Amino acid sequence: MKDRVSTLLEGRKERLERILGRELQVASASDETPLTEEKRRYLLDEAEDLYWNELEWENITEEERLADGALTELAFPGLLAFVRGLLLEEAMPDALAPARPRPEVVADILRFLAERVIELRDEIPDIPGEDGRRMEEELSMTDRLVDLVLFELYGLDEDEVERIESAPTRA
Repeated sequence: MKDRVSTLLEGRKERLERILGRELQVASASDETPLTEEKRRYLLDEAEDLYWNELEWENITEEERLADGALTELAFPGLLAFVRGLLLEEAMPDALAPARPRPEVVADILRFLAERVIELRDEIPDIPGEDGRRMEEELSMTDRLVDLVLFELYGLDEDEVERIESAPTRA
């Protein structure tokens, strides 16, 4: 599964670079001591919990559902805010702690989301009815969530995101 995950994420990055006409770079990690494996796993677990909780809330309420699917940006506000917090490069002057960007944790989150996309693609053909429909919706939202997290990881501005989203869809 790891090769498929890497292929999915590298393909997405290459598409973004092709559309924007430039190489994408991740903001540098904090100059401070790297996170311990325990802390890194904790942050990933928190992100996974946000994903599952927000997905379930959307399934229960269907608050962000439109005729052609859910608005992923509104269905996963906590997870996207968490990602932005992990990438924060500047803190307010009165903040009690300096900003410590952790793009390595965002990369872990992306791997989790890409794994989920692949799992759903593999499972959907075997699931009929309402369960299959829900899985298709989850796939659509999770697939979009991968893009949204990539936009944050590479620090794309609104104009760049608009160019990407107006480009022809992936083949």
